Amino acid sequence: MKTAHLLAIAIAGAGCVAGSAAVFGLRAPADPSVTEPAWTEVKWPFLLDQWGIGKAFVCMPADCGSKVEVYIRPKIGFCNCSTGVSDDAELERVGDTDLVSAEVRPLGAGRPIKVGWMAGRIRAYRVPGATAGGQLLSVAFNDECDVVVALAALGNGDAAAAGSVFTAFLNSRPMVLWAKEELGLEFVRREW
Repeated sequence: MKTAHLLAIAIAGAGCVAGSAAVFGLRAPADPSVTEPAWTEVKWPFLLDQWGIGKAFVCMPADCGSKVEVYIRPKIGFCNCSTGVSDDAELERVGDTDLVSAEVRPLGAGRPIKVGWMAGRIRAYRVPGATAGGQLLSVAFNDECDVVVALAALGNGDAAAAGSVFTAFLNSRPMVLWAKEELGLEFVRREW
């Protein structure tokens, strides 16, 4: 009788643990063969301007194929409220390429991008005279009149490969939640 009672308690306990794991979203360990690029936050390297400082990150060649530096910050009330960042002219107006150089040349037309629930544009640039390849990716995405701008300095890296790593980083849950908080939306429901 006593062992049957103990067995029933053990089975009930195991059920509670399994149920709790399902409720709280515990998952099986990730596949160890799939590695995520390692992004390290670094100090904002630019002088203070009217938009303040943002966040800066670096991904080293071992993780991203080449060194990728990312600079991201919000610009509150600086976006076209009716159309958002829907064309290259608006991306040029709100973007931060001038942090790196006043002389940038687009490498082609931009394309639409989605970050979290927000829509925007991404465009590749070259910095003339740069010794280390001088490629940039500029991204801007908005929520109503507020915009988040991000810039990736790629150096000699492959723009297509680095671009997918860069956009995946921007769409990562920590970065989308950071943007949501910076835009003052931490208590507003947004689906993505």
